[in-house]
Amino acid sequence: MSRMGDANTGNQGQGVTEQAQQVGQNLRDLGGQVRDAAREKYDQLSDQAQDYYQQGRQKAQEWEEGLESYIQEKPLQSVLIAAGVGVLLGLLWKRS
Repeated sequence: MSRMGDANTGNQGQGVTEQAQQVGQNLRDLGGQVRDAAREKYDQLSDQAQDYYQQGRQKAQEWEEGLESYIQEKPLQSVLIAAGVGVLLGLLWKRS
């Protein structure tokens, strides 16, 4: 009778081992899926950040060109505005 009990215990041990291996494989598969999803999201966000950077850079170049043309069209007014901003910043800085 004890042999039958030992045989059943042995079979149960194999079943548990197989289940553990299956769970381990499932976890590895799930980890791979999570890694792939994270990589895809990272790539998407990276592309989006590059697009925003390029748009910002283009906007800054447009502002620079607009400022240069304004200074060329109205040099005296540009100098007076720059002097006024300098005085204002100087007063603010002196108060600090």
